[in-house]
Amino acid sequence: MNFYSLNQQAPEVSFKEAVIKGLASDKGLYFPTSIKPLPDSFFKSIGDLSYEEIAFEAIQQFVAPEISNDELKRIISETLCFDFPVVTLNKNISSLELFHGPTMAFKDVGARFMSRCLRLFHSEQKNDITVLVATSGDTGGAVANGFIGVEGVKVVILYPKGKVSKVQEKQLTTLGQNITALEVDGFFDDCQDMVKKAFLDHQITDHIQLTSANSINVARWLPQMFYFFFAYKQLYKNHKKIVFSVPSGNFGNICAGFMAQKLGLPIHHFIAANNSNQVVTNYLETENYQPKPTVPTISNAMDVGNPSNFIRIQELFKNEFSNLKAHLSSSSFSDGSTIEGIKELYKEYNYIADPHGAIGFLAAKEYQQKHPDTHCVFLETAHPSKFLETVEKAIQTKVELPQQIKAVIDKEKKSIQISTYDELKSILLN
Repeated sequence: MNFYSLNQQAPEVSFKEAVIKGLASDKGLYFPTSIKPLPDSFFKSIGDLSYEEIAFEAIQQFVAPEISNDELKRIISETLCFDFPVVTLNKNISSLELFHGPTMAFKDVGARFMSRCLRLFHSEQKNDITVLVATSGDTGGAVANGFIGVEGVKVVILYPKGKVSKVQEKQLTTLGQNITALEVDGFFDDCQDMVKKAFLDHQITDHIQLTSANSINVARWLPQMFYFFFAYKQLYKNHKKIVFSVPSGNFGNICAGFMAQKLGLPIHHFIAANNSNQVVTNYLETENYQPKPTVPTISNAMDVGNPSNFIRIQELFKNEFSNLKAHLSSSSFSDGSTIEGIKELYKEYNYIADPHGAIGFLAAKEYQQKHPDTHCVFLETAHPSKFLETVEKAIQTKVELPQQIKAVIDKEKKSIQISTYDELKSILLN
């Protein structure tokens, strides 16, 4: 499989090249040259397949021939070392829990998959690689955990100062070894802009091999397809019209869901659940895509004013607005509404949700007011203990810390504070 740049001004590359480069030379995101739907027999037998078998069938066409079938099976086995349960709240709404991995966030799957791809590629080419990543919260911890100790790979993580939770910060600043955390005086979009600028700076790229572990990287983005297959496997026998409500920040997760749909997964509809950063909600109402400055919220992983992956969704729908709108709805919710959502989930269902999951729940409820014949699955993307202060204040109950959080909460934070691109450049070149 080859990948092309969405800016159409760079040559096609292999999966290996796309992973190592991260971003095309013309600033474009890489996209597969073809998407071959899976056979009907796969979906008819999905209930009898293991998660590893499902994941292999979903992603094999995109990584071949650079990754052999045996290597791919090994990578998938090491990646999927935890569960992905669907928790039914009522006959119309379920939660897909994606927080049972080592950093208790949905990004564990993509980070683990990508780190193992890079480990394989490094063993083949012997050149050291620097992974440069911006995080609005959970990406940093997942990437740090996924790449810790990987030989020949250095990881540099940029995160916005004071705009990630205390647990998230500890997860990305306490590991040491080959992980460097940069605390940026700004917002996530500032971090993301610095990362993109570095990839196009020849004074950097002529001296070191850069790649990204954000969802702009195909090896981070594509494995997120797995979640939707896993949920469908658990639900399809009892529900026909399955809708996914996806808390959306940089739009990598919901874009992966659309990829699963293109592969033939019978998903009825998608909902992009936004917080006050509602660029896509506004776009679907006006057909005017207008990036805006980031608004800080309690659902900080979604604090993105210019979501990178939305262009991939537009590409999937050939930039036909009416077709996209037929498959995608979007709603946005304030911090106040988010708190009420957390309270409602706890009071009505004895379910403790994090702020992102609560927004997914609210969007699902709103959609079902007009579509009561659907079953909505909202993605619970992070464990509520990662947002301890917000959640405990909302439900007036102590949230028990899982072992993954206890392991980092008392460790010493180590980060470097920066405010300009030149400071980042100096760190990368030294």
